Amino acid sequence: MDLDYLLSAAVTLFIVVDPLGLAPAFLALTDGLPTEARRRVGGRATLIAVLVLMGAALVGDWLLRHLGISLPAFRIAGGLLLFATAAEMVLGVRIERQSRTAEVALEERVRHIAAFPLAIPLMAGPGALTAVILLGGEAAGRPARIAVLLAVIAATCALCLAVFAFASRIARSLGITGNVVLSRLLGVLLAALAVQYVIDGVRAVLTP
Repeated sequence: MDLDYLLSAAVTLFIVVDPLGLAPAFLALTDGLPTEARRRVGGRATLIAVLVLMGAALVGDWLLRHLGISLPAFRIAGGLLLFATAAEMVLGVRIERQSRTAEVALEERVRHIAAFPLAIPLMAGPGALTAVILLGGEAAGRPARIAVLLAVIAATCALCLAVFAFASRIARSLGITGNVVLSRLLGVLLAALAVQYVIDGVRAVLTP
């Protein structure tokens, strides 16, 4: 086993994905959901993130080159979409569907939150995608390194899932008022993160 490559991949993904730092965002995005629904959100988001990151590691570089899409474009697009979600969190916007039953609406919200913005771009964001594409390029033609990279991706996302499970306990201790206040504050922070994504993308495009 290439120990240097293992350490490089593990440290890089842990820092970029930042599982511990995802706990506040998970709490804010799942505010108002019952415990079981929070669990489903965490599980779905983790599965989606694993598939996206593994796919990026295996074929990301090849796909981007053939489609003519740059990594800065990912940053800008992800930042704009994330900002829209942050605005909803700050303003307390909740989409109501009068024609749907509460159970159907809840399941739809679980699916939406899990896919966006939790899995993409918070877990499998521009930084994480960039990292796995670069690491995948280093592992090209070396099956052992590819296996190591896939294992590191799975382990990092599993750690995220564990953090989500612990975050639910924090939510119960905060209570309704605490969750509302936290949601607003984290919405502002999420908006700032989204703007930073856009700035980084624009800077990368303009830098010769």
